[in-house]
Amino acid sequence: MNKNTGILATVAAVMLCGCPGLFLCLFGLVTATGNGTFNDQSLSPVVGVVLICLSLLLILIPVGVGFFTLRKKPEAPVDSVVPPTS
Repeated sequence: MNKNTGILATVAAVMLCGCPGLFLCLFGLVTATGNGTFNDQSLSPVVGVVLICLSLLLILIPVGVGFFTLRKKPEAPVDSVVPPTS
């Protein structure tokens, strides 16, 4: 995989997982503090903690994609070619 493909994969992961993860984290923080409501009903702080945990997983996905696609891979050792004996 070349570097351009790695960059595109990282940007796609950030847009599809990182941004929703950040918004979910904010919503989870508001809910965990007891200020979150949904259809005029208060949400339990446990829901907020679960949302924060889920958002941390979503935020870690682009970090992992960036690490595995953009890291410098070790060079394969070049073996000296020995001609066959005849």
